[in-house]
Amino acid sequence: MAETIKNAPRKISLVIVNDHALVLEGLRNLLQDNTNVSSISLLRSRAELESSLESKKFDAYLVDMKLPGTDGFRLVNTIRSRNPNARIIAYTSRVEGWAASRLAELDVDAVIFRTSAHKEILDAVNAVARGEHYKCPKFRRALVRYSPKVSAPTPRELDVLQGMARGYSSVELSRLLFISENTVETHRKNLMMKSGARNAVDLVVRAIERGYLTLPISETN
Repeated sequence: MAETIKNAPRKISLVIVNDHALVLEGLRNLLQDNTNVSSISLLRSRAELESSLESKKFDAYLVDMKLPGTDGFRLVNTIRSRNPNARIIAYTSRVEGWAASRLAELDVDAVIFRTSAHKEILDAVNAVARGEHYKCPKFRRALVRYSPKVSAPTPRELDVLQGMARGYSSVELSRLLFISENTVETHRKNLMMKSGARNAVDLVVRAIERGYLTLPISETN
């Protein structure tokens, strides 16, 4: 009996960060009676999250990786910088290309999808309460598909990416970077594959979201 009590997970305080009121309420209703959570706080923006980090430290954070006006990866880093012991559950709509590798590099404590079954969400929170890691089946499949063969952009790919963001054509980039047009095209294809982007505009947007490009875009070297 004593051994059972010793190994039992303790109750944790949890913060859910999501801009959709219905999602917040749905997650709270699901988690409050079915997990090892003592309290659940609801936040709807990065500003509310940063304010809470100044005033109180929670045990775990369930973070929407697509919170409007910010980058989920930076949110994770912000939480870690203010509360190094926090356990973080990434709540995402999809993971493809370098996003899967980036999430793996961040070493978040759990990853679940918006389409994850209720049991998977409960399993993730309870695993985190036990001090364990949890990756939902969809994310595990993404890791198998994209990692380690899909990595972050190389320095030369970043040069091409920056030029694309400034609107340079492949011909112009070949002259600026002193490489052949075919080499530029190869870098472009690699970038599209790594990011899972549908087109050049989508590629630039994803690169900004994931911190590979910053605004304003500076001149290429």
